[in-house]
Amino acid sequence: MLQSQIEIKQHHKKLKRRIIFWRILLVTLGAVLMATALELFLVPNNILDGGITGISIILSYLTGWRVGFILFLLNLPFIYLGYKQIGKTFALTTLYGIFVLSLTSVLLHNVYVVTNDLLLDTVFGGIVLGMGVGIVIRFGGCLDGTEVLSILLNNKIPFSVGEIIMFFNFFIFTSAGFIFGWERAMYSIITYFIAFKVIDVVVEGLNESKAVWIISDQAKEIGETILARLGRGVTYLNGEGAYTGDDKKVIFCVITRLEESKLKSVIEDHDESAFLAIGNISEVRGGHFRKRRIH
Repeated sequence: MLQSQIEIKQHHKKLKRRIIFWRILLVTLGAVLMATALELFLVPNNILDGGITGISIILSYLTGWRVGFILFLLNLPFIYLGYKQIGKTFALTTLYGIFVLSLTSVLLHNVYVVTNDLLLDTVFGGIVLGMGVGIVIRFGGCLDGTEVLSILLNNKIPFSVGEIIMFFNFFIFTSAGFIFGWERAMYSIITYFIAFKVIDVVVEGLNESKAVWIISDQAKEIGETILARLGRGVTYLNGEGAYTGDDKKVIFCVITRLEESKLKSVIEDHDESAFLAIGNISEVRGGHFRKRRIH
């Protein structure tokens, strides 16, 4: 019994070390990608991202200091806030990511410019930056303190986190218009939205999962067909119509985005008047859910 407990503890330690190793490796990759986007595409052409990164680029232009150095200094207070509000693991991961980002940015400064085409710099800068930020977020860190500040302010003022971030970025891009010209400010907005979309793809995955709720008098038939044709397990929930008071069967299941059309076809074959609700979910664990290839 004692030997078994020792083996379990050793297994947990090995698993924890493996998780920490992969977290460090991928946070390093994400930070290097973001620094590459900044120094090879955006900074040489005075194109900004939102948040602390955008402020750092503006201050670098005005003071002559390296972007990486300013990034590190400006993010330090937010790392402390993250430690207080979110936790130690988040703060340490963020500190390490921002350190790697700042160091790589300093090392890559004026080393190489990929292209002088503003549109290409905007698009590819946004893509590479979004990939880097998305990888770090996915593995529990952050490369910009604006989100941490927004979460803190959200508890004190009647605005959502998204609205607070939008306010900060409106101020940053407006400042960029006065400093770099309105054309660069507009390119910066394009970069920001490209990066925003790429972050979503990296964090949630290309083949994102969807939660499905179906209410129908043909619930059993629909559930069995979903199991047979999509290979997805379903759960039957008991419900009651608030207006009629009738007992209802509610089907719950999880599918991938690529299976959505097939699911709708299954429902229409059995009950065209069935109630259907589909929502995006960022993570699925446990049970028998597996992402499948569509043949």
